[in-house]
Amino acid sequence: MVKSEVVIDEELCQGCGYCVKFCPRQCLEITGDKFNTQGQFLPSFVRPDECNTCGFCAMLCPVSAIEVYLNVTKEVPV
Repeated sequence: MVKSEVVIDEELCQGCGYCVKFCPRQCLEITGDKFNTQGQFLPSFVRPDECNTCGFCAMLCPVSAIEVYLNVTKEVPV
């Protein structure tokens, strides 16, 4: 099984929304219910099954608050 993981440093994030706007698969959203100590609304990784680990979100982040990982696990045959 292949699974993408997007990790956002919540205190470093400035809430600019570039990651949300330019995600080609709309995997990130700013929902308005999550914010950091600076009062910035934060993106959430809401569609992990749609993510293809392209890394656009991490490349576009002006403060490098995003890291993208590809996790590969073996499924046990049943």
